[in-house]
Amino acid sequence: MKFYRLPFGKSSLIFITLFILFVLLFLQQDCATTMQLWHTEKLSEEFTANKTDEIKTFADYVQLEERLFKQLNDKIYSQNKLADKRQFGRYTSASASDFHNQKMDWNRSFELMTEKPRGAVLLLHGMSDSPYSLRTLGQTLNEQNYHVVGLRLPGHGTVPAGLRYINRHDLASVTRLAMTHLADRMAGKPIYIIGYSAGATLALEYTLDALEGKTSPVPAKLVLISPALGVHPLAALAHFKNALANLPGLDKLAYLQIQPEFDPYKYNSFATNVGDVVYRLTRSVAKRIRNRADMDTDWVLPQTLVLKSTVDATVTNTAVVDNLLNHLKPNRHELVLFDINRFAVVRSKLLIDDPAPFTDKIMQDSTLSFTTTLVTNKHSNTTQVISKTSPAFSNQIVSSEALKISWPVGVISLSHVALPISPLDNLYGQRPPDNEDFLFLGQMAIQGELGLLKIPTDWMFRLRYNPFYDFLENKTLNWLQNTDYLQKKPIQN
Repeated sequence: MKFYRLPFGKSSLIFITLFILFVLLFLQQDCATTMQLWHTEKLSEEFTANKTDEIKTFADYVQLEERLFKQLNDKIYSQNKLADKRQFGRYTSASASDFHNQKMDWNRSFELMTEKPRGAVLLLHGMSDSPYSLRTLGQTLNEQNYHVVGLRLPGHGTVPAGLRYINRHDLASVTRLAMTHLADRMAGKPIYIIGYSAGATLALEYTLDALEGKTSPVPAKLVLISPALGVHPLAALAHFKNALANLPGLDKLAYLQIQPEFDPYKYNSFATNVGDVVYRLTRSVAKRIRNRADMDTDWVLPQTLVLKSTVDATVTNTAVVDNLLNHLKPNRHELVLFDINRFAVVRSKLLIDDPAPFTDKIMQDSTLSFTTTLVTNKHSNTTQVISKTSPAFSNQIVSSEALKISWPVGVISLSHVALPISPLDNLYGQRPPDNEDFLFLGQMAIQGELGLLKIPTDWMFRLRYNPFYDFLENKTLNWLQNTDYLQKKPIQN
């Protein structure tokens, strides 16, 4: 037996290791933003899976949240008493970014009830996010007589440091609490899960557990928005990088990025631990879906609707198909893709990568076992938008609908964070509210010199609302309510 021999000796290996450590130390010290109290403070009242003996119900979890946010005020806000509205910081009392100024604290779990519910919906937000991101969809569902719970996942809604300590078991445990809570109130009526980003991955993990008899109930249907089903391979190094953060002088390695915290409902700083948690979660879910498909069960997952932008800096397109939809039973599931602005692309030579090969392949592949809908320009010389739908095992368009809306001026694509946000959103939307005291982080056309603004330029460039949100909302409502949603015959040219 021959063993592979490294092309360098022990001394070279030591040199390479020291060089890597030096680079990591340099990168940490080169970070533009200093770590603040909210990057380091661990809140002991946060939920963990170890507290399940104490926190047995969703009501218990809400009470724990109350103690958690009191601790947040005592340990963070009381230590940062700069009560000046001109200050621009989430943890500065009375600033425009202080969520305490708002009528509703969307950082916490919320429950919307109705007198005669047709069913219930659990909303699961993404990593570094909060229940705010799915609140508009939750309110619409409640108006349609659904009992809605928007769950705050552990580590979220408080301080970025909270994400340094969470693990998959914490997230899974609180998801089970919320589903059990809804099952107790629905008396057999259907319960659905809508997951956004990593919340979609959690929805899949919970559903697989329920199908395997580890928990209950099994969701009636799933809606996955910008699902985190495949992340960059370098995420595998997050565990190593996070371990190095415990060494003296390398504390900043606990974060993939450290930025000023000015968003009241989403962390700008991103803990390294989150990269490791999401990486392990996505790999585990993908493997379990493959294994379940190989068992040739009657159905691998409940009916699943996936909604995704064709350009996404956070998760990959191919993973949605390769790790999920291709393993599911035919004629039960649908993929909705939001294309880039083809009118703008024709007039621009600035694109690094065009998703057209991916969307063309998806729409023309007659072997796919799921329905595909593409939201795109009617043609390349107009900003008017249509949706085109092709059923499973077909490359024919069976439905084409004008959305009666065009691409906004200056917008070339959606983004990972845009899909669940309405253009009318007061924080991330298309236009600022009339109230000048209200913080606005939506579409802004600002130009000037570098380093002038407190908001990073790359943060401002990313679109934070969905111009076609109404289409997403209607698609979601129809998906939950209807079973026959396709025309059977292709459109005649």
